[in-house]
Amino acid sequence: MGFLRRLLGGGETPGHEREAGSIDPAELDAAEREHELEMLRADQERLDELTQRQLRYAKYAWEPPAQGGEKRAEDNDSTGSGG
Repeated sequence: MGFLRRLLGGGETPGHEREAGSIDPAELDAAEREHELEMLRADQERLDELTQRQLRYAKYAWEPPAQGGEKRAEDNDSTGSGG
């Protein structure tokens, strides 16, 4: 949020920089992890079981091969029977 405030130029107090410097990086990492877990929990509550399962196994989904194979008309003919 502080980034957006500085970017948009609003609501910055003189003591704001002192407070930002006194925050421990480990505390910031812990707070960020907690926020990410909170967002994941909110997603799980929002999605039903079927949608969650589809998202979980989407990387294993089978895709049919491209129609006509990989060889195209502009490829060189390997048999040598071209004009």
